[in-house]
Amino acid sequence: MKRLIAPSILSANFGNLAKDIEMINNSDADWIHVDVMDGVFVPNISFGFPIIKYVKKLAKKPLDVHLMIVQPEKYITRFKEVGADILTVHLEASPHLHRTIQAIKSQNMKAGVVLNPHSNVSLLEDILPDLDLVLLMSVNPGYGGQSFIENTYDKLEQLAKLKAKRNPNLLIEIDGGVDLSNASTLFNKGANVLVAGNTVFSSDDPANTIQLLKSK
Repeated sequence: MKRLIAPSILSANFGNLAKDIEMINNSDADWIHVDVMDGVFVPNISFGFPIIKYVKKLAKKPLDVHLMIVQPEKYITRFKEVGADILTVHLEASPHLHRTIQAIKSQNMKAGVVLNPHSNVSLLEDILPDLDLVLLMSVNPGYGGQSFIENTYDKLEQLAKLKAKRNPNLLIEIDGGVDLSNASTLFNKGANVLVAGNTVFSSDDPANTIQLLKSK
């Protein structure tokens, strides 16, 4: 089973972003996770197109772009243009989800759906065969450094069963409160990709922490 690590640059040092991206490039990380927040869908604002374009210039790993924004369908082409390789949209922000997923795929990006902690995995059953990945939020979206929500384990097990039935090639990604104490359990319960921000960038040796997460 694939075990991928996607460091979240939301927790990087923006005074020296190039250095942190270079660290990721030279580490065992697989993707670079980019959280885009609009201050409307979530109570925080992060970075937009110019920053992502800059990150893409420096990155040697695929950009995993997570849209925490209203009306994500309006910006699909722009995110492709600035370098997104993987684009995930929230179920809660996408009333015409099938159309949005097809639009992402038409731009030759991998397409994913994100579920907030309160949203039931069963809501994905009809769309699951069309997806490349599902991202389960294990904290409430908007801020880094939050504590892991324990109910995520149950949701992960439910999603793993649904995956086996509806889309065996699906990747399952977990975002929020991931650290060295829960990475092994998450992988063992069916996760393929772990997003880690604070755990990586607050470490004295971020590259070694990435390696440790991946080997769990």
